[in-house]
Amino acid sequence: MSERRITPPDPHDFLAVDSALPAEERAIRDTVRDFAERELLPNVADWFEAGTIPDPRGLAKAFGDLGVFGMHVAGYGCAGASAVAYGLACRELEAVDSGLRSFVSVQGSLAMTAIHKFGSEDQKQKWLPRMAAGEAIGCFGLTEPDSGSDPGAMRTRARRDGSDWVLDGTKMWITNGSVADVAVVWAATDDGIRGFLVPAGTPGFTANVIHKKLSLRASVTAELVFDGVRLPADALLPGSKGLGSPLSCLNEARYGIVWGAVGAARACYEAALEYAGTREQFGGPIAGFQLTQRKLADMVVDVNQAGLTALQIGRLKDAGACHHNHVSFGKFANVAAAQRVARTARSVHGANGITLEYPVLRHMVNLETVATYEGTEEIHALSIGQSVTGISAFR
Repeated sequence: MSERRITPPDPHDFLAVDSALPAEERAIRDTVRDFAERELLPNVADWFEAGTIPDPRGLAKAFGDLGVFGMHVAGYGCAGASAVAYGLACRELEAVDSGLRSFVSVQGSLAMTAIHKFGSEDQKQKWLPRMAAGEAIGCFGLTEPDSGSDPGAMRTRARRDGSDWVLDGTKMWITNGSVADVAVVWAATDDGIRGFLVPAGTPGFTANVIHKKLSLRASVTAELVFDGVRLPADALLPGSKGLGSPLSCLNEARYGIVWGAVGAARACYEAALEYAGTREQFGGPIAGFQLTQRKLADMVVDVNQAGLTALQIGRLKDAGACHHNHVSFGKFANVAAAQRVARTARSVHGANGITLEYPVLRHMVNLETVATYEGTEEIHALSIGQSVTGISAFR
């Protein structure tokens, strides 16, 4: 009996992570990848250099047509796709740029999820179909200038005035803040932390664009200021109650990062692999040098281990068995892996690695922000530590 010939590993999917994906998930992966490579990749370096997205409304409509806004939400014009399918979409978008994945994540996993989980039926009908279609843009206001990792210390406050609410405070580092049609804003009240829908143009509400960023430059980031903003009673998200409400939305966004980091890492590794095969020094391609091969080996291991981590967490999520500590594990591990890959890929490119002609330094500086937002690596390390010891080190 002849031995079965085993196919050598594919350098672009070494452990065949995607091989077990069902046809529907592969189709979603391929659709998003094709869109990202055709519509986003040719422009992203210019957007990054300009420090903005020139046409965020046009991009929102394109994402809406693609079906990625709130694609894991059921009903209201949303696809109700699997968690793994949504993760694959995040992976393919962040393979182009973290800022573009963040655009989708803030819209779907934060703003739309908050409305879907905690909104009234009228609020859901008013906003979710338009947001899914990219006809309305949302943002999520939780972080403040003096409370990032400790959102329970927020100073933004909403007080009752008759049947109305009056909102005062400031939110910081808000993706899409200056282009949003509606802001989901979290504020302290006499009844605990509650969520409110604040439409753009409401008197007393201003959004100030944050400039001079050195990371996530292909993204719109703003400060939100609320100065005596009067809101009707129906601006309250009635199902919101306590800090657990916004944190549950953040967990959805973190899940997207678990996958997105794999895309950023893959893009850096593939760029380094291609560059090493064509860059010649000392009479041959640098891919033939031992030190370069060690770098490529380290990168391909990180990319594939991160991919397996994302897939396992996605399967747990689809089975209803994903704890928020699983997501902390994924963000903690995968972002660190992506940072290692980006730094190593930059070194393989040498001086060329610092230009926007190649994606590696752009990903490298973006990942500095990804490591911080939706929970710093320190916070996720403590979440994992609490999970394995049963002892909280937060307070």
